[in-house]
Amino acid sequence: MNNLNNSYNFDREELEILKALESGKLNGPAPSESMILAAQQTLKKNKNINIRISENDLASIKLRAAREGMPYQTLIGSLIHKYASGYMD
Repeated sequence: MNNLNNSYNFDREELEILKALESGKLNGPAPSESMILAAQQTLKKNKNINIRISENDLASIKLRAAREGMPYQTLIGSLIHKYASGYMD
């Protein structure tokens, strides 16, 4: 847990979940085949795109991504996924 804790800024609830997972106390139903397939399809990245955005927007995105401890492309992909999935209206 210490390596993960040093790399990410977990809140109290996330730390409790991580501790339960590492101690073997976190358990639940095994994922179904359809859940595994859905997760694989969601994580599959098989298309490249090129976009033009303002220099200031890119700098802001890079700064936010750095604060979250992730690459800026991952943050952009996450935002697109959330919007496409209807989580951002």
